[in-house]
Amino acid sequence: MEDQLLNFVQQNSSNMTTGGVSVKTSSASLSMCMLGGSHERDAAVAREALEQGDTNFKALVEIFVGRKSSHIALIKQAYQKNYGRQLDQDIVRMEPPHPFQNILVAISTSHKAHQADVSQHIAKCDARRLFETGEGSSGAIEEAVVLEIFSKRTMSQLKLTFSCYKHIYGHDYTKSLKRGNSTAFEDALKMVVKCILNPPNYYAKTLYASIKGKTVNKGSLVARVIVCRAEVDMDEIQNNFRRKYGMELREAISESIPSGDYRDFLFDLASKTATANTISS
Repeated sequence: MEDQLLNFVQQNSSNMTTGGVSVKTSSASLSMCMLGGSHERDAAVAREALEQGDTNFKALVEIFVGRKSSHIALIKQAYQKNYGRQLDQDIVRMEPPHPFQNILVAISTSHKAHQADVSQHIAKCDARRLFETGEGSSGAIEEAVVLEIFSKRTMSQLKLTFSCYKHIYGHDYTKSLKRGNSTAFEDALKMVVKCILNPPNYYAKTLYASIKGKTVNKGSLVARVIVCRAEVDMDEIQNNFRRKYGMELREAISESIPSGDYRDFLFDLASKTATANTISS
């Protein structure tokens, strides 16, 4: 289905306007959606995220959390080939330092692990460590403990850990990060955990916030999410969107994106995804 969407993007992206502004000149992200391989596209998204004055940490987190380790390796190869730089090093050298930085480095390191199977025992132990360094203590969360766990565990193992945490302590791990005096690291960690725990719910909220918010490049984000999640969970994202907000994704686009060919393009892109997922199911 991703190939079909890429063809659709390529066929419909020329000469589109929104509010009199050409899509091609106003949105580099949309051009990225038309790159051949998904690893090439992710490498371009990562480069744009790092080059922005205000680094787009959300885009970087979504790449490292949402892709398999084999795919991350291809992204890093494409990044080095296309930009003559190493993605990990560019993240490490970001200035000024940011709480997302260490989390991203830890997750990137976790993709180098060769742990194939998930372990219930490890998950329970990690859940207890997270509790003891978080809501089980009186002070701020111990970043070093969290980063150690994130750097050594696969995404599947982390999901099991968060499931064990809820089973043992009766609530999601993110609830422990919603304290009134939470640190910047805890706020960043909460966003990452939500992306790991329930991607369809995370992306449904992201799409709604982008479409209904005042973001300048809302259209490019919508297009990127639809194309990049097409063969992963776009059907679940659309279902979550409908349940949470009482409308179809394409209806929200029609209501909130400025009129013009760009809105029509996004509407058709969302409709095509919904139709493809209905046929495949």
